[in-house]
Amino acid sequence: MSATRDIISLGMMADGVRRRLHGLQATFVRVVDVPVNGGEFSIPATAREIRIVGTPSTRQAALDRVREVAASTRGIPLSGFSLADLEHMAAVEGETLRSLLEALCAAGLELVADAPFDLLQDARRSIEEVNISGLALARLTIHRLSSPDASSLFKLVAQLQRRVGVIRTFAPLARSVNPAVPTTGYDDVKRVALARLIIGNIASIQVDWSLYGPKLAQVALTMGADDIDGVSPDGGAPDGRRRAPLEEIQRNIRAAGQEPLERNGRFEILEDLPTAGPGLSQASGVARA
Repeated sequence: MSATRDIISLGMMADGVRRRLHGLQATFVRVVDVPVNGGEFSIPATAREIRIVGTPSTRQAALDRVREVAASTRGIPLSGFSLADLEHMAAVEGETLRSLLEALCAAGLELVADAPFDLLQDARRSIEEVNISGLALARLTIHRLSSPDASSLFKLVAQLQRRVGVIRTFAPLARSVNPAVPTTGYDDVKRVALARLIIGNIASIQVDWSLYGPKLAQVALTMGADDIDGVSPDGGAPDGRRRAPLEEIQRNIRAAGQEPLERNGRFEILEDLPTAGPGLSQASGVARA
């Protein structure tokens, strides 16, 4: 599959897998980013996940920022940090990763924002420690592609999930561009399709709206992706109502032939989708924002 140039057939196969898992539903989440190393912040009422971003300078700085932000969440799920950074911090501070994760959980953190598979020192153990500590993992990610052949990497991801069983979402597109392995839009959507076909034991394949943009995200939804991360919670529309983030994400999902469902950071589906169009079905057992 990785060698094929028939992207249409590959995408159709991946879309078939996605439809068996998720039907016509595609989820999205509006996220507000809060810098980790201090500074004022505001949390819009439209945010469905609060994410502490950046690398904390010290353990204490991380705990202090979590407590500060947690005091203002108003029930909105709070995520933060890279699991690779937390591995490193625990080693520097001379404590176990579990102890650090438990302290962050006690301070008010709910989810570790991401686990970069290619940067983790011990992926299986570290992800298990997240679960044991009382936290959840928001998503498994790839920091930087080391090879244009993604299929071998995706097989390792599937193998990891067989061992840990707690990965809810995988984002197969690299978070950082590798100059030695440049990609094109064709490469990116093919990678999404391969991830959906190879990794059958992870529920959702995710694309980052803020990192890759609306056009690629929309195409990815026809190639096996079912979840869009990083939609802005900004309610403003300086370029007109149709360009408002909520309007745009819903319009793009429908243009991909799917039904938009808003979720929060806990993957709970939310009922209050104010501009939902006719025919939008809601999942059973939904949570109210």
